[in-house]
Parts: sequence; structure tokens; C-alpha cells
Amino acid sequence: MDAAKEYRRWLEHPGHSEQDARELQMLASRPEEIEERFGRELEFGTGGMRGILGAGLNRMNVPMVRRVSHALAKYVQENGGHLIVIGYDCRRMSRRFAEEAALAMAAVGIRASVSPVLCPTPELSFAVRYLKAGAGVMITASHNPPEYNGYKVYGADGGQMLPEAVRAVSRYLPALEDIFSIPTLGAKDAEDSNMVVATAHEVRTAYLEAVLREVQVELVQPADRQQLEVLYTPLHGTGAVPVREVLQLAGYTRASLFGPQAEADADFSTVESPNPEEAEALSMAMEAAATAGVDVVLGTDPDADRVGIAVLEAPMQYRLLSGNQVGALLVDFVLRARQSAGTLPNDGVVFKTIVTSDLGARIAKRHGVRVEDTLTGFKYIGARIRECEESGTGTFLFGYEESYGYLLSDIVRDKDAVQSVLAICEMAACYKAEGKSLLTALDALQREYGYSVERMLNVTLPGEDGIRRMQRCMASLRTEAVEVPGISLARFEDYLSQEAKNYGDGGSEVGSEPLTLPKADVLKWIYEDESWIAIRPSGTEPKLKVYVSARATSEPQADSKAERMRRAIETRIQ
Repeated sequence: MDAAKEYRRWLEHPGHSEQDARELQMLASRPEEIEERFGRELEFGTGGMRGILGAGLNRMNVPMVRRVSHALAKYVQENGGHLIVIGYDCRRMSRRFAEEAALAMAAVGIRASVSPVLCPTPELSFAVRYLKAGAGVMITASHNPPEYNGYKVYGADGGQMLPEAVRAVSRYLPALEDIFSIPTLGAKDAEDSNMVVATAHEVRTAYLEAVLREVQVELVQPADRQQLEVLYTPLHGTGAVPVREVLQLAGYTRASLFGPQAEADADFSTVESPNPEEAEALSMAMEAAATAGVDVVLGTDPDADRVGIAVLEAPMQYRLLSGNQVGALLVDFVLRARQSAGTLPNDGVVFKTIVTSDLGARIAKRHGVRVEDTLTGFKYIGARIRECEESGTGTFLFGYEESYGYLLSDIVRDKDAVQSVLAICEMAACYKAEGKSLLTALDALQREYGYSVERMLNVTLPGEDGIRRMQRCMASLRTEAVEVPGISLARFEDYLSQEAKNYGDGGSEVGSEPLTLPKADVLKWIYEDESWIAIRPSGTEPKLKVYVSARATSEPQADSKAERMRRAIETRIQ
């Protein structure tokens, strides 16, 4: 792509806002930035598109939003649909992008239903099926820094669009030279013609009622819920209203909203990053909770699809639980609650991703429940839920991933922090009534099923040079195993070539077999004791994501092994 030519096209276009015009003028003396912004376009893939806000083909802006919205509307129209539902979070430009998307869709002849208020991602997923829409759009960049925004696309099943559908939408993308001539309907005409409408409040009401109906369990008594002390922070995002409402409706009278982080704030001004995976995100709430002796601190990311948790460990001291640990606790709790109620089906299935710890899987299998791995990304779990439903080959019980994403009911086809917050409270209330904490419950599970300790590495490699470095690193790792002192390699899985190689004593290859999951740029090394390492390029940020999962008979042993494994892979990617 000729970056200089594309830059001139943007620079000479007369219809920019004053801010965009100044930004484009400023770039004239920055050839490297021109190349980065205009040398390639922001990718539209299975996660929709996500990027830094600003002018250019490789940025999130109004022209790029209109372009994808035009294509999505054409795709829905071609497939007999008439409606697209749109939600948005609190980020910079989110409401504007939602409105511009709706007007571009209306110009094609597709009606758009836009949330009148901040909307969590799981509520958007629910709304798609509730309103029988042909597709859904969520304007969000999830837990990314404030300078990012994104455009997440959902199919008629309420799940994120998979590669085949994304390719079909992409065929309708207008050429880049036409990006400033994409038709949009005027706001007044759209309103007068009823082509752009506000999503009815009944959608949220129905969603919260469904969450209550599906997630609350008979194991927990009303009095138990009233005894649990909870402090919840939405980290300035969309969860403040729906999470608080669902906890109130459920009877958690001692659940409080953390005021300093309750208001929507596009700058996320009280945290370094609005990501509940990072300890700092919950630090303010934990400090406030300590003086009151709160049982559980919970925090959701800006679009309320992930939730982090800290549990009171000792007076004035909280312990953060990992996504893998919470997932394992929830697997055990959900299955025990089902058994107690007599509703555990014979064909139940739990889904997890290939980079998620195996502790939850071991628990589920002991309950006689099938466990199925999917590729990284909740869109694949959502797709398998739909396939099981359509084929009658399994009843969905629980889905989760290590990055704090959980789903308890298929009323939503994506991870759902509103469901998860309620489920965690149900679990914590149940254990508190038995004189236990989530920490003692977790320790009991690990003693029974084996200790797992995880490490996560994010290696940021920005710019065009970073992309090339990631490609070289992945190519090198495909040809030479990651050796860890003290444990032997048993299996190597390459999800791009869709082949697994098995190894015997002495490290010799003893056979290979095909992998049945779709192609993905993921590598995984599994060792003789079932510990493993996995690596993949991020689909939304310029970084390599490395996952380490060590298994042992005690936590210190597992922790020591995880550190050895971390060092082994880290030396290979520097």
C-alpha cells in the first residue's frame, strides 16, 4: 500500500473535523508515522477491529466505522435480515461511533437499534437474539488503554462472528478510495423514517431477569446472601448499573458500589489500566475494603465481560485469585449445585480454551462431565454452544478462559461479567454459610486434584519492526523445542500446521497426529507431568502472549516449576 498516496487522499479531503484536520497537518513532518498510519489498514477480523483512535487507515475513526458498517449492513441484507443492534461503552468516541454506524446501516436499508445508555458487551449479545436481529455491534476496546476503541461484530446467534462470516462481510467492504463517499442517512431522516431507533429498556430488564433465573442456585439461602459483604468496582465502565441491579434483585443487601470508580470515565483516571487481570486495577477497592473487612472485592472491565476477584485472606489483607483459579472454583460449584438440585444432565459439557489451566477440567471429569477445548477467544466457545444446541449433542454447563472470562448460561454467547459477579457471590455466600472462604475451598480442590500454578508473559513489540520480530520468533519456535530443566517434553502442538507430535523417552519423536481445531497461530509444548507452555500473537494488540501452567503435588513445587518454565520460554523470545 502506498502510504504517501493514502495520506494525501486523507489530507486533501475537505470534510474533516477541525481536530482531524490539525492532526493530519501535523503528520506532514513525520514520515515514519505516516507509514505506520497509512501503510496498512486496520484489520477487520474475527474480533471485529480494534485500534488507537486517530486519523488514518490504521486507526479507529468515523470513516473506518462507516466502511465496516456499510459492509455489515449489506451482509445482513443479503442474508434476509432487517435489524442490527448496537451497543457502546464509555470510551472516547464510543457513542459517536455507534451513531455513525447506525446511519451508515440505515442508508443501506437496514434498521439499527442503538442502546440509549452505556451497554455491557454481554447485554448486547443477549439483545441480538432477544430482538431477533441479523447482527450486533459493540463499540468497545474491552480492557485496552484509553487511547483505544474498537468495533466488535456479532452474528444472529449472539456470538462473535467467526472467520467464514467475517470473510463474507469483508467482500462488501467499499474500496479504500471510496472511504469518504460511503452513504449515510441524515440523523433527522433516520429518526423520522424509524430506521434508527433506541433499544427499549425492556431488553435490559429481560436480560437481568434471565441472569437471575439462570445463575441463582438452590444451595444458597436468602439469609446467606444477606450475610456476604461485597465491594464492587466497575472501573469506570458499563457494569455499574446492571451489576448493582442484579445483586440487589438477588438479595445481596450488603453489596456496595465503590464510589471513586463508579462513574463512567473515558480516561479511566484512577487506574493505570482498566484491566481486572492486573493487580493494580483492584488496589484502590481492596484498600477501601480492608477497613470494613469485606469478604470479596470484585471488579469488571469497561465493557463488563471480564471480572477480577480479591478475597479476604487475613485482617486487612486480600489475595487476588487468577482467572484459572476462579474458573476451577466455579466449575466445581456449578456442578455440585446441579447435582444437589438434580439437574445435572447426562450429556453436560464444559468448554475451556487451550491456554486455560487443566484444574477445572480434572474437576469436571470427576463429575462425569465432558470437557472440550477450543481455540483462544470466547467466540469459539460461543460457536460450540450453538453447534451443540443445533445438533443435540451436549448440554452447555459452563465456559471459561484464563483471562477472567466466564459464562454460566447460554442466554449470552460471550463471556459475561454480570452473570459471573452473581455466580461468584452465590459461591462465596454458600461457602461462608459453611464457615469456609473461597481460599479454603480452592486449597481443598488443589489438594484433591493437584496444584496448578500459572505464569503469564506479555511481550510488547510495537510497529512494523515488532510485527516482523513476532513472525521470526514464532518461526524459530516451530523448529526447535522449548526445553525445561527437569521435565521431558511429551507433545508439541502447532495449531497453524494443525499437527501434533508426540515424544518418547530421550526426546525422540514417536508419532504425529492431526489437530481437529481450526487453524490458528498458536504453539503449545506439553511435558511428561502435564505441565505446559503456550504462545501466540495477540489478536488485538502488538504483543506476544505466553502462557505457563505448571502442575505438582504441592504449591511450592508447582511455583518453582512454573518459574523454571517461564525462564525457559523467556530466553527464547528475547
